[in-house]
Amino acid sequence: MVMMNGMEYTGMDAILAGSFRAAIYCRLSKDDDLDGESASIANQRDMLENYCEKQGWEVVAVYQDDGYTGLNMERPDLKRMLKAIERRQANLVITKDLSRLGRNYLQTGFLIEDFFPRHGVRYIAMNDGIDTMRDNNDIAPFKNILNEMYSKDISKKVHSSYLLKAQKGQFTGCLAPFGYQKDPEDKNHLLIDEETAPIVRRLFAWALEGHGPNYIRRRLEEEKIPCPTYWNRVRGLRNVSTKWEKKDPVNGRYIWDFTVIKDILMNPVYTGAIASQKKEYRFKIGTIGEKKPEEWIVVENQHEPLVDRKTFDIVQRKLKSRQRPRQTGEISLFAGLIKCGECGKSLTIRYTNEKHPKQIYSCKTYNAYGKQHCSQHRVEYDTLYRLVLNKIRECARAALMDGEAVAGKLSDTCEAEQKGQREALERSLAKDEERIDVLEKMVLRLYEDMVAGRISEANFNLLMEKTQKEQAELKARATEGRKKLADEIRLAYDARQWVEAIQEYADITELDAATLNRLIKEIVVHESIDSDKTRHISIEIHFNLKPIPEVEQVTA
Repeated sequence: MVMMNGMEYTGMDAILAGSFRAAIYCRLSKDDDLDGESASIANQRDMLENYCEKQGWEVVAVYQDDGYTGLNMERPDLKRMLKAIERRQANLVITKDLSRLGRNYLQTGFLIEDFFPRHGVRYIAMNDGIDTMRDNNDIAPFKNILNEMYSKDISKKVHSSYLLKAQKGQFTGCLAPFGYQKDPEDKNHLLIDEETAPIVRRLFAWALEGHGPNYIRRRLEEEKIPCPTYWNRVRGLRNVSTKWEKKDPVNGRYIWDFTVIKDILMNPVYTGAIASQKKEYRFKIGTIGEKKPEEWIVVENQHEPLVDRKTFDIVQRKLKSRQRPRQTGEISLFAGLIKCGECGKSLTIRYTNEKHPKQIYSCKTYNAYGKQHCSQHRVEYDTLYRLVLNKIRECARAALMDGEAVAGKLSDTCEAEQKGQREALERSLAKDEERIDVLEKMVLRLYEDMVAGRISEANFNLLMEKTQKEQAELKARATEGRKKLADEIRLAYDARQWVEAIQEYADITELDAATLNRLIKEIVVHESIDSDKTRHISIEIHFNLKPIPEVEQVTA
């Protein structure tokens, strides 16, 4: 028997008592507010750090998830802790009680019964008296089930509370809608935010003039008006940055997300109403979808409006009228094929705002973020249709006149482009196969060394695991390499197959999706603009055999 830190240990316990690297895990959700200060993150952390110190255990990290329900295992710090365990950085996990680890009994049970033991990790739920190194864990599965039942009961009560508040017209969101702030005297009531309300009014004014969210987004960026995420961050309400702010800390704040603008323009809160219960929710799953506006609970005249009801209704009609489907309702003929040659995004189809609207394709990036990020790359649908049809017919007629010559030309072009790549593939494949042979001999020697007692079984297993992992990676890479080489060897055969396929289309008069996808890999549109602002469009048609461009110039 050994005395350590005032505690008695016997046998293996005495050996292990001072060898643990502890990961402390703390969690607090909204439901835990009822437990008061005793449930706070700081209190959990202090309690567990003191306990580890008394046991003589090294605390390698403290993981904290504040504001996350125990039913959701997709918690940032929980995932970080599990990754650290996989890297062997900790061999002990300790929580205040079992419910801190989770309230979903299946997933929590998996961690305790499978994940932790498989990675050599001891788990302790201090207040529940659970310790996986002791024989006192029979109650753990029942506690898991009770925790989930408790969570389900709390979920029903919380939902009922929110439903009652919604029916009364009380605001229940975490953050006030942009343009408003929570009333300091009543958190369920909204007051106008004089600093951001003028921005909301401008959005509605632009929309009333017939401008859509993309136009509004460009105007906001041009006038350097920060997005809602920026306002929430500088006011200390949320410590979050948009992807644009991370990319460009100086100017990123002025780029608004399309959906944010659309949500503001469609939110009846700006008429003085409170709209609640907008989402479908299921216990343990969370939000599963959006409800239709007619299913929302809307209570009018709850706070001072930013726009009048007539303006709001006109804006809703204008937004709806901008969502024009194609006349026949079918998917665009070139969908998934046509790309911008500069930013790589798709070109999307829309109608022009003319007396006799035309269908045009234009760059998705340009449509969303304006000319600062890409140019329009405008191509009329009829022009594109004619060019592609003519190019297919031209290639088909050439193939009919001298199929062997066309196939040979295709093979030679691809051969020249791919020769260097093929040689590199051959060298890489030979190197990988040589290493596979070396590893197979190493495995045999390792086994002989273990049998002869020159290395321990534990070291043998460790080395074998590392060797087999490298073998698997090399074999997968070699298989892929052989496949790529086989593809190169098949090139001449494919060229002749392609020639035979396109010969069918010498007299084609109409295009359809099946024909396009059979023959064409992608259509790339490039745009250059002269000093006199003349736009030059070049269209590359890449056929399915290999990306061999057939270029047509169109000047607009």
